[in-house]
Amino acid sequence: MPAPLTVAVVQPAAAEAARPDTVAVNAERHAAAAREAGTRLVVFPELSLTGYDLAAPAVGPDDARLAPLVAACAGTGATALVGAPVADADGREYIGTLAVTGAGAAVVYRKMYLHGSEADRFSCGGKPVVLELDGWRLGLAICADAAEPPHAERTAALGIDAYVASTLYGDAPEAVARRESQLRDRAAAHGVWGVLATTAGASGTYPRTSGGSGVWAPGGALVVQAGAEPGEIVRTELR
Repeated sequence: MPAPLTVAVVQPAAAEAARPDTVAVNAERHAAAAREAGTRLVVFPELSLTGYDLAAPAVGPDDARLAPLVAACAGTGATALVGAPVADADGREYIGTLAVTGAGAAVVYRKMYLHGSEADRFSCGGKPVVLELDGWRLGLAICADAAEPPHAERTAALGIDAYVASTLYGDAPEAVARRESQLRDRAAAHGVWGVLATTAGASGTYPRTSGGSGVWAPGGALVVQAGAEPGEIVRTELR
C-alpha cells in the first residue's frame, strides 16, 4: 500500500445562490477550509461552488474566481475536490467535480446518475473515473451515483482504494438514513474506504440539508463523522 493519505471532508456554509458574488464567496470559503484542514486531500459537497442551484452558470477550470482556492492549495499542498456545473466544448453541461491544486483546476468527473429535474439541463457523464493521488486510487461519485450500486461496482472494477462521494441529502429522517447507509454499504461491498462530503445548512434551493460528512473504513465501520451544522471539517488518514 502507498503511504497514508490525509483526508478532510468539509461541509462549508454555502453563500446565497444566484447572487453575482456567489461563486467568489464560496471559493473564498473553500480556500479558508482547505487551509484549516491541512490535509493532502480535501473533499467538498455536490455543487459546492454554486450551491444546489440548477440554473447557476457553468464554472470553467480557468475561472478567475477560483484563484483563492488555487493559492490555498499551493500553500498547503492539497488537492481539493469541489463541485460545480461544468460545460464541455460541444456545449453539453454536466454536474461536475473539479480537482484544484496549486497548479490550477481541471474537470475530473461528470455525474453519471441524474436526479429529478437535473436531467432537464444536464447530460449524464459517460463513464466512471479514478483519480490517482500519491499512489491512492480514488473512485469519484456525485450524490445519486452513490445511491446506485452499479456505479460503485463499475468504479471498483477499475481498481480503487477509496470511493469518494460529494453529495447533498435533505434533513428528513429517510434522507438521513440513506446518508448513513450508502457509503457504509459501498465500503463494505468492495472492501475500500468510503469518503463522503455532504452539505450542511442551506444550499441553493434546499433550505435545510443533513450534514453528517464522514469516512468509513473498508468493511463499513464508521471512522469519523461531522455533525449537522455547516462549517464543520473532519479529518482522518487512509492507510
